[in-house]
Amino acid sequence: MQKQVLVVTHQKYSSSGAIGHVLREQGYHLDVRCPAQGDHLPPDLEHHEAVVVFGGFMSANDGDKLDFIRQELDWIPTALETKKPFLGVCLGAQMLAKVLGGQVTPHAEGMTEIGYFPIEPIFNSSIPEGQHFHTPRHVYHWHQEGIELPRTAIKLATGNTFSTQAFSYGGHAYGVQFHPEMTTELMKKWLTLGIEMLNRPGAQSPEEQIKNHALYGEECLHWLQEFIPFWLAGSLAPVR
Repeated sequence: MQKQVLVVTHQKYSSSGAIGHVLREQGYHLDVRCPAQGDHLPPDLEHHEAVVVFGGFMSANDGDKLDFIRQELDWIPTALETKKPFLGVCLGAQMLAKVLGGQVTPHAEGMTEIGYFPIEPIFNSSIPEGQHFHTPRHVYHWHQEGIELPRTAIKLATGNTFSTQAFSYGGHAYGVQFHPEMTTELMKKWLTLGIEMLNRPGAQSPEEQIKNHALYGEECLHWLQEFIPFWLAGSLAPVR
């Protein structure tokens, strides 16, 4: 049987983008489930090698309003207990942090991050995972809430507007506030579907986003092609 990665999405038009492409290149089948559309999450990960929880316009704090967010928040500890590779992207990272005891809150000055913005890695002898975030230096964002990590998580990258950009937990679970799955096609779709958010503080214009994707998108893809095998291996392998 082909190895499977469980992919959790939040809208019917969601796409795994470059992450899905790299996983398929690595020989994995994507088992895509969207609880917001009525899909059920598996009771265990017996038939899955790893989990990716993607983003969405909703909040990790919507568990009391949206049944599928509550379902995912209740399910994530089950996934973490298996110690299989777990990756949260934007909303997925925020839900991971919340489950671990962190907080997810809007920016104090109402700022957003929509477009390409720089991040900085955090690594030393006690945080070797941070080496895997030495690139990319500019990554794609689309969010209006940030993460305050619990003590059990390790911050791996930081940013100017929102401090937590990447973190790890237990050596097998990772969260990234940004969207490494971004492709040109996916960006055009988001800019159409989310056009009303582009007038918010911190949002780059469509023209600037497309220009920056041409500048930084390839570096992000190269990073993803190195990070995904490291993450799937579940080890602190040295950076090449």
